[in-house]
Amino acid sequence: MKQFILSVALSSLVVFSYSQDKPRTLTLDEYQKTKAFAVKDLDNDTYVKFENTYVLDRYESRKPYFITGDDGKKKRIDIYKLLAKEGMHDLGIMIFYTNEKGTLYKACMPHFTADAKVWEKYFEDIHAIDKQEANFVLKLSYVLSKEFGFQLYKAANQGKDLSKESGTYGNDICFPGTMQVSMAGGGSKALAAIRPGDRILTLDPATQQTNVVTVKELTSHTAKNYAITRLTLLAARETSTTAGTEVWLSGKTVEATPNHPVLTQGGQKKMGAIAVGDEILCLDKSTGRYETFKVWHKTESAGGLQPVYNIVADGGNTFMMNGVMVLQK
Repeated sequence: MKQFILSVALSSLVVFSYSQDKPRTLTLDEYQKTKAFAVKDLDNDTYVKFENTYVLDRYESRKPYFITGDDGKKKRIDIYKLLAKEGMHDLGIMIFYTNEKGTLYKACMPHFTADAKVWEKYFEDIHAIDKQEANFVLKLSYVLSKEFGFQLYKAANQGKDLSKESGTYGNDICFPGTMQVSMAGGGSKALAAIRPGDRILTLDPATQQTNVVTVKELTSHTAKNYAITRLTLLAARETSTTAGTEVWLSGKTVEATPNHPVLTQGGQKKMGAIAVGDEILCLDKSTGRYETFKVWHKTESAGGLQPVYNIVADGGNTFMMNGVMVLQK
């Protein structure tokens, strides 16, 4: 997977920038100006000029992506290259995101040579949209990852050098209390609220059948600034149609201390040793079945001062945490 991302990244670098002798970069003022750029007819307008200075050119003549998430709502994403008319320099990528109600959101991902302040503003803006449109960043990142590996790499860490963030690495093998535990009879409950006697689900990874076990104890560890590994997992199905690319996209996130064990399709690993591309069983909400999701993104950083927890049950060796199968320690 890393090789794939790297190869796409290198291709993107060549295609996206260095084909130009002196690439012109997007300034912060220009970035702000792009928020007013509009395409009247996303179905037919493939080349639009603004102020006789900028051009929006439909990226590689791509048809739109239509992405349906776990909530069953379909979103449309159109992407255009933003060019400086003079010299036709790449300045960035304009993204037009239309939700199921017809509300349009816009974002301009700057060319990677843009100043850090422009990138910082871009991340600030897309995360502001994410607060209005659930999983906007996830869906956007999925499309960008299909088109631009390098941008995925840069966007994945939101411009941060996570290696500089330090957390407590100890022997505690646990989860943050906000993780949701799958309960017998349906529904979920925050891990911190689990009590002895609660009946929870365990999953047999071989048969993918669930059984009910009873919680004997909730182990709580003293609040510290624990290092936390966070995995984002995706399952996607794509179909090409005459209108565009239909994508069904389901995402999961799970957090744990880096030493907590997880069972992947390749065997047992610690959370911190999980790699992008590893596969883990997750609950597919749309089908109600347990299927393999791929690890699409991973971070490890200080999680802030908090206690962490683990469950001791009277049977089974797995739990479903945020819909992701994890092992008991």
